[in-house]
Amino acid sequence: MTSSAIAPIRPRALRPGSTLAILSPASTPKPDLVDHGIAHLRSLGFKTQLGAHALDSGPLYYAGSLEDRLHDFHLAFSDPAIDGVVCTRGGWGSAELLPYLDAGLIRANPKVFVGYSDHTSLHCWLRNEANLVTFYGPMVAADFSREGGIDIASWQHSLQGDASWSVGIAEGLRVLKPGFAHGQFTGGCLSIFVEGLGTPYSARMDTSSILFLEDIGTKPYQWDRMLLHLRYSGLLERVTGIVFGDMHQCVTPEEFDFLHRTILHALRDFAGPIAIGLRSGHVGVSNVTLPLGIQAKLDLTETGNPQMHFLEAAVTV
Repeated sequence: MTSSAIAPIRPRALRPGSTLAILSPASTPKPDLVDHGIAHLRSLGFKTQLGAHALDSGPLYYAGSLEDRLHDFHLAFSDPAIDGVVCTRGGWGSAELLPYLDAGLIRANPKVFVGYSDHTSLHCWLRNEANLVTFYGPMVAADFSREGGIDIASWQHSLQGDASWSVGIAEGLRVLKPGFAHGQFTGGCLSIFVEGLGTPYSARMDTSSILFLEDIGTKPYQWDRMLLHLRYSGLLERVTGIVFGDMHQCVTPEEFDFLHRTILHALRDFAGPIAIGLRSGHVGVSNVTLPLGIQAKLDLTETGNPQMHFLEAAVTV
C-alpha cells in the first residue's frame, strides 16, 4: 500500500507522436464511435493502438471476458511502445479487474490513464496501489467521437506538463458555498465511489483533499442518500472543499435549484467551500480533463469569479 503523504508517481507527458492504447476495461463500445474517436486522436497527432479485445461483445455487456480485459490492460502498461491509455467508454465492468491487477508491473511502468464514470474504480486502485496520477477525462467513443466533445485546453494543460493552470466560469464552475480550500485533488463518479465503500478498493483520503463528484441519471434524493453515505463512512473527514460536476445529465435546468438545496442540506455540517457545474465526466458538451492526485486550491471567495487552480504538473516532461 502507498500513502498519499508520499509524492505521487507522475507518468510521462504526452506529445504529438505519442502512442495511445485504446482499451475497453468495462462495457462494449460501438465500433463506429471508436473509429470516429480514433480519427480525432490521430488528427491531434497521436498514434493509436486498439486493444485486442477493445471491441469484443460479451459475455453480457462486457467488452470481453475478465481475462481478456485484464490481458489488454496489463499489456498496455508493459509495452514500452505505449505512452498512455485512453478508455473507449464506461458502462460497467472495471471493478471486476481490481483483485487481479499487477501493482508491481504498473508501478514499474507508469503511464497516462484517461477515463471516467465506471473507471472511477480504476482511478482509485491506481492511486491506492500504484500511487499514480491519473486523468478523469474524455473517452474515445463517448467524447472524442463527438463534434466539440473535448475541452482541448484542459487536455493539453493536464497531459503536456503545465505546472500552473486553472478552471473557472468558462468550464462551468459556480459557487454553492463560498470559501477557500487547499488539498490534493481527487474524485470521480459518485455512485462508483459509494459502491466501493466497505471494500478493499474504496477511495482513500490520507491527506487534505479537494473532492470532485459527478454522475449521470442521479436524482436529488439519490445525491442526498449517497452524500449521507459518504459522511457516515468518514470519507469526508479530510476533505477541505468539494466540487460537483455538470448536472445536465442528472436533472433538467428547472430542477437545478432543488438539487442545489438538496446538496446543501446533505452537506449542512461540511465546513469547506462547495462548487458545482464543472464540466467533466458525463457531459453533453466539451469534456474537461482533470488530473487526479496533484495539489490544487479552490477559491470560491468571489461569487462572480470561482476558480480552481492546479498547482503542479501532473506529468513529467
